[in-house]
Amino acid sequence: MAFDRPQDRSDGKALFNAAPRSFVVTIDGVGQVSAFSDERVLVSLERAQSLGRLPELRTKLPIGCRRGGCGVCRARVLKGNYRSEAMSQEHVPPEDRDVGIVLCCSIFALSDITLRLEPAPKGRPRTALAAVK
Repeated sequence: MAFDRPQDRSDGKALFNAAPRSFVVTIDGVGQVSAFSDERVLVSLERAQSLGRLPELRTKLPIGCRRGGCGVCRARVLKGNYRSEAMSQEHVPPEDRDVGIVLCCSIFALSDITLRLEPAPKGRPRTALAAVK
């Protein structure tokens, strides 16, 4: 399995050594949660869902390996800056990455961001699809 190199979509602003900052992560059509710059976006979504802060998300968030290898937490970044760790090219090929497809377990918010949950790649269905009104 091939992994791409980590990326920084921070518009050149170095925030890596700063104290953690709080940002808003909006899931298109679902709701908003707070996230910290030093935590994976998936962790902030899990926390919010467990606290009942994503009532429009009718099923449990899809979670797999938590380290960029399985592809079930795919999302498209519609707006905002983020830092990413390695993601499997099998699940996020370069052409998907170029249009903002990421794995929530592999990105860290560097600004307020807006995401849309994306279907799993062909041949690898999600165990729980997010139902959005």
